[in-house]
Amino acid sequence: MFESISGKLQSVFRDLRGLGKISESNVSDSLREVRMALLDADVNFKVAKAFIARVKEKALGERVIQSIQPGQQIIKIIHDELVDLLGSTNSALRLDGQPSNIMMVGLHGAGKTTSSGKLANLLKKRGKKPLLVAADVYRPAAMDQLESIAKQLEVPCVVMRGETDVLKIAKKAKEEATLGGHDVVIYDTAGRLQIDEPLVQELVRLRDLVKPLEILLVLDAATGQEAVNVATHFDEALSLTGAVLTKLDGDARGGAALSLKEVTGKPIKFAGVGEKLDEFDEFHPERMASRILGMGDVVSLVERAAEAVDEEDAKRMEERMRKGQFTLEDFLEQLRQMKKLGSLESIIGMLPGGGDMLANADLSKGEKEFKRMEGIICAMTPLERRKVNILNASRRRRIAKGSGVTVTEVNTLLQKFAQMQKMMKKMSKFSKMMGKMGGKPPGMMR
Repeated sequence: MFESISGKLQSVFRDLRGLGKISESNVSDSLREVRMALLDADVNFKVAKAFIARVKEKALGERVIQSIQPGQQIIKIIHDELVDLLGSTNSALRLDGQPSNIMMVGLHGAGKTTSSGKLANLLKKRGKKPLLVAADVYRPAAMDQLESIAKQLEVPCVVMRGETDVLKIAKKAKEEATLGGHDVVIYDTAGRLQIDEPLVQELVRLRDLVKPLEILLVLDAATGQEAVNVATHFDEALSLTGAVLTKLDGDARGGAALSLKEVTGKPIKFAGVGEKLDEFDEFHPERMASRILGMGDVVSLVERAAEAVDEEDAKRMEERMRKGQFTLEDFLEQLRQMKKLGSLESIIGMLPGGGDMLANADLSKGEKEFKRMEGIICAMTPLERRKVNILNASRRRRIAKGSGVTVTEVNTLLQKFAQMQKMMKKMSKFSKMMGKMGGKPPGMMR
């Protein structure tokens, strides 16, 4: 995510940290590099120019010039200005209606249908009772797609195949929401390859009927500055309340995210960060700024882990590790929990310095290794996973054949697992010793 601009800014920061004293000349040189990084990222020209002007004014202030670490001060100024550029603070959904209606609008192919499902999934996890509405009467596949997503999420969906009047669909949805006690209704509306008057008027009529609290524009992040132009047109017609940026995980530049709020005044509320239905995050400007600047986003990683990992399972696993009872069954469970956190790339990208790690790592190899290990363990019987000592040569050959790997690869996994078990047993003994000593490490008794 934003690899291009992130790499260039981190290079500028390395030079800034080395500045013992600053002058208008060396500040201008550094900010010229920042400006080029923004423009290369397809940030709107006026936005980049205004951003650099604000940073320069603050960077040449008396407090920064007299600072012990002026370079670090300038980095902080860039960080704070980047946060403001992205929207200052997270802009939460307004959900105070009975029910709260949300319209998802945008051009064809931006990801409206998938984003509608992802939003429903997020709200369901937070205790809401969402209802999805297939209000795209021009693309039959959109109704099928939304219905399929709704079934996966176990969320009800209003589908009226063959109906060409979107207002009739909306009236049916209002009835369903009342009868079903739904507190949020999400309308997946039609899109076009470009904005046209019939599309706009249809959306206006739908808006006037359902009176949504939120009108969210779904934008493909990779479209850069063009996304800002689209947002401006939709806002003039519908008075948007915010935006959803899709495919943010595949956007190396970041122009749309960095320009949208400044140009339109509308906040980014959510970001699609992967293809799975749970890869959909609230947009936090401060966290995103930290990620762009290579400072990581540990808060979001912890939140993702808290959602993905069951607390009781985690306690039980910790207890088994502490007692040295960790089996291949437990290891398989841990691998699957890691997969719930997202791809290795997304996890590492949230760690401080993750950008440098990503630049020097072949993550595809790591992902393949995880899949291979999972395949090998799945080819074992439950008894074999619990008691690896029974895995003789013939069993290992059967497991290798069943998982499509060589016997050598099976042996390598078992050797690594044996080393892990030894380490855990040592930790268990150390833990018991610490308990007997009142929690103090050796040599610290008084």
